[in-house]
Amino acid sequence: MTNNLPLAGIRVADFTWVWAGPFATLQLAHLGAEVIRIESQSRVCVTRRIPPFADGQAGPNRSGYYNQYNQGKASLSLNLKKPEGLAIAKKLVSISDVVSENFAAGVMDKMGLGYEVLRQNKPDLIMIAMSGYGASGPESAYVSYGPAQVPMSGLSALTGFPGFPPMHVGFSYGDPNGGLHGAFAVLAALMHRARSGEGQYIDLSQWETSVAVLGEAVMDQVMNGTQPPRMGNRDPYMAPHGLFRCQGEDRWVSIVIASEEEWQRLCTGMGQPGLAADSRFATLTARKQNEDALEEFLNAWTATCTAEEVTAKLQGVGVAAFPALTNKELAEDPHLRSRGFFVELPHHEVGARQHAGVPWVFSDTPCQVRRAAPCLGQDTDDVMQRVLGYSAQEIAGLKEREVLT
Repeated sequence: MTNNLPLAGIRVADFTWVWAGPFATLQLAHLGAEVIRIESQSRVCVTRRIPPFADGQAGPNRSGYYNQYNQGKASLSLNLKKPEGLAIAKKLVSISDVVSENFAAGVMDKMGLGYEVLRQNKPDLIMIAMSGYGASGPESAYVSYGPAQVPMSGLSALTGFPGFPPMHVGFSYGDPNGGLHGAFAVLAALMHRARSGEGQYIDLSQWETSVAVLGEAVMDQVMNGTQPPRMGNRDPYMAPHGLFRCQGEDRWVSIVIASEEEWQRLCTGMGQPGLAADSRFATLTARKQNEDALEEFLNAWTATCTAEEVTAKLQGVGVAAFPALTNKELAEDPHLRSRGFFVELPHHEVGARQHAGVPWVFSDTPCQVRRAAPCLGQDTDDVMQRVLGYSAQEIAGLKEREVLT
């Protein structure tokens, strides 16, 4: 099955760290690429130090964060501050198809691993740099992390309730968003190389990929000179649209109505078909004008039911409704489990732990997580021997000289 994967035979020399870069190369690993993370004990990836840790015990190989986003990859422990380490990195690149990094612009050049240097030994190399602000412009040398992309992209200005200040969306949206854009860009470059034989350098700005998902808000300013207001969970073109309280402690259900036909179905599902003709709610315009009253009415009904009961009643008549799930409920969700979304593969230190797997299903080229995330340097000997052709004696010498650390 491995040979039938979409990216079978593609090797990625992965210099990324934290979240955005590893999230991009995770997608490539899911697609069958051989992804080799270049790590170092002297500069351990930030995510190896972030909880949650397996069994509450901290350690560089025990982070659920790292182990989620590095499934299917190998770990080569390499000290790039040593000239021999730098030479090994260049040798690995020379027999790889893709190089990935997400440092600030110019860092790889300062390390001696810039694109112009690496392409000399690999003319058709594809290299992607996923910096915060891109390789050019007055802020290109700035350091950035995903949380900063949320307010910088304008997303915070759109997030929050009317009359309240801007709010954070709750997680580092810029990281996985930038990672997905990066993976897509690499796939496009691989397709181009397959047709033309040409490699290329991909200059990705995480800031710009964050702005790119807010097209409606940006264009509202460009075309109308207006700032979209903060609306909480409401939507300008759908009503009702939000979360409604149900029976139980902190239990909620999401309900979204996108058409007049769906509004009539909602009234039927609630057991009040006559409500569809109420002049306050009969049209989208009327519902938006009376949205406070509409939400009060819905909350009064949902409060008499569990979130699961509301979901069953409304989904039964074709209305989009679903409970707001906790992490525990997601991890135990029977639908996700039936699709094989969760995987439990043996990890060298923490054993088999449940992780989110491949979020897509191909009919002819099935993808799957092939191995758990690696311990730090777990694959050093294998990569040095199998991939790079070093002997056991040479590897031992490199370890003594602290090159493979």
